[in-house]
Amino acid sequence: MSVKKDATGRRFVQAEVEVPGSVEEVWTAIATGPGVSSWFVPCEGGGEVGATVTTHFGPGMDSVATVTAWEPMQRFAAESGDLGPNAPKLATEWTVEAKAGGTCIVRVVHSLFADNDDWDNQLNSIESGWPSFFRILGLYLTHFRGQRGSMFRAMGMSPEPVDAVWAKVAGGLGLAGAAPGERRSAPQDAPALEGVLETPAGAGHPHQALLRLDAPGPGIAHLFTMPMGGMVVVCLSMYLYGEDAPARAAANEPHWQRWFGTLFPPPDGSPVC
Repeated sequence: MSVKKDATGRRFVQAEVEVPGSVEEVWTAIATGPGVSSWFVPCEGGGEVGATVTTHFGPGMDSVATVTAWEPMQRFAAESGDLGPNAPKLATEWTVEAKAGGTCIVRVVHSLFADNDDWDNQLNSIESGWPSFFRILGLYLTHFRGQRGSMFRAMGMSPEPVDAVWAKVAGGLGLAGAAPGERRSAPQDAPALEGVLETPAGAGHPHQALLRLDAPGPGIAHLFTMPMGGMVVVCLSMYLYGEDAPARAAANEPHWQRWFGTLFPPPDGSPVC
């Protein structure tokens, strides 16, 4: 992955994926708040030029963008200041292209104008995150298309080496050694988790698992690790579907937060919430 440049001074990265569904179904998934919230992160807004789109990545980590182009079922674009107060504005464009056989190409392009490479690392980081989310989008459109979705995220942090952190999490959830297509269930002392492994560790990321869930309800779970500030963060993003999805998400999130807190106790010895 690398930043591309053109003669105008634009620097950009892009990612694309082919997914099942009609243009209308795919557009709903990528261009509406409820649709985006079903496979990415909670989101609201949009719908016309000048509208605000707010994407919630976590506490204190909201992204606020202004819609600059809106062509329903084809293309929309937005501009944000996500790279920082002194950085150029980040422009993001999404397009949907219908293909034969009931699929669509979804493409996202992030671009900015600069005469140096000061923000290239941020652009590369944004690009590198899309493959995992696009796998989730594909699963959502394949198995849960059009259903109401609700997601939550639970996290733990450890100073241990990443291999040790992953071994502890995968072992604690009954995922160690699982192969694609294999059904796994978490032990009784872990929160409810049962489903089919879709993406094994090593598929684009050395320590991750993507599951299509039956428990705690129909849904998708993405478990992964990442370095942060000299520590290793392990994160679970869980997407639940159906009319009762918000209630199930609210009920399950505290169990997962407690489980991660017990597995990786805070270094200051404070109690696990």
